[in-house]
Amino acid sequence: MLTASQRAIVSSTVPLLEQGGEALTTYFYKMLLDEHPEVRPFFNETHQAKGDQPRALANGMLMYAKHIDRLEAMGPLATQIVNKHVALQVLPEHYPIVGRCLLRAIRDVLGAEVATDAVMDAWTAAYGQLADILIGAERTRYDAQAAAPGGWRGQRAFTVQRKVRESAEITSFHLVPADGGALMDFAPGQYIGLCLVAQGKDIRRNYSLSAAPNGQSYRISVKREPGGVASNHLHDQVHEGDTLQLLPPSGGFVLAEGERPVVLISGGVGITPTLALLEQALAAKRPVTFIHCARNGAVHAFREHIDEAAARHPGLLQRYYCYDEVTQGAPGLPHAVGRLGLDLLQRWLPGGTRDVDAYFLGPKPFMQQVRRGLRDWGVPDAQSRFEFFGPASALE
Repeated sequence: MLTASQRAIVSSTVPLLEQGGEALTTYFYKMLLDEHPEVRPFFNETHQAKGDQPRALANGMLMYAKHIDRLEAMGPLATQIVNKHVALQVLPEHYPIVGRCLLRAIRDVLGAEVATDAVMDAWTAAYGQLADILIGAERTRYDAQAAAPGGWRGQRAFTVQRKVRESAEITSFHLVPADGGALMDFAPGQYIGLCLVAQGKDIRRNYSLSAAPNGQSYRISVKREPGGVASNHLHDQVHEGDTLQLLPPSGGFVLAEGERPVVLISGGVGITPTLALLEQALAAKRPVTFIHCARNGAVHAFREHIDEAAARHPGLLQRYYCYDEVTQGAPGLPHAVGRLGLDLLQRWLPGGTRDVDAYFLGPKPFMQQVRRGLRDWGVPDAQSRFEFFGPASALE
């Protein structure tokens, strides 16, 4: 239990975290992964190399220190962390490993003059409090998943029923339970965890479920990433009839209840969860504006699917496509060429109202631009929702 003096000490470290938090967390991750290879499957090497994971942890530590007296003020960050942990099956026994490395990193990076015994005691208590909160929330989720109809705990074998090429870069995998048992339901917009052995390494990745629940199968749609260990393994080594190990669905990027018009904006492979959200919104008779951005027509996946949905729901679904470039021979033409700026948003978003539920995801620069555009257009932040393919991170 944190004392008042310990909370004050943790709060006093905020300026240090603002200035050097990323250096501290980079040092921490190197120590953790070097000394504890058993936790490497939980971390994406690409995110490590780009610095995304250290930045995300530094942001999380900063937010925790800033709001140590009112943790509810952290907003959705804690929920995002729990969702990611549950999707990867982070367990209570992992927390002491992380805690020991994190506290050593604080002492080593800040030095004994700054990281005094009092500071270390305060951060030890603070980490223990946070770990207890997360472990409790995650245990509740794991229990609920195991108790749900068709649910399970840990890994479950699924068979690749179908493998479908959706574009020059994206391939879908239709997955059914290998045991022939019931299938756990999920909320459109959620993702599953996938456990793989690729290039001799155990790795875990999250992939959005790209089709609405049907009670029989899950679908994930994976972009081949240059140098991506998991994506290239799936594209090249996994075939129909093969078995994959899945972790139960998780995630909070779900459709808010209500009757507001829905705006779905995606870039690249960010289209995947919007497909399930679209089906749910149309089934509820909610007007939908669907905006998708791609480099060109060759890499634009699911265009035919969206066009057919628009034909089935005239007046209810409006869709717009924006390409960076138009390439000769690629199928279909976009509604605009260039980047999705405020001018296009103003032209395409439903006129006469800013009272919409907006959902957007894609590459981080794209999401930053969309967030600014939605704000400039007047959509309240509380009705503007996003998801990251990777570590939870601030957009601004």
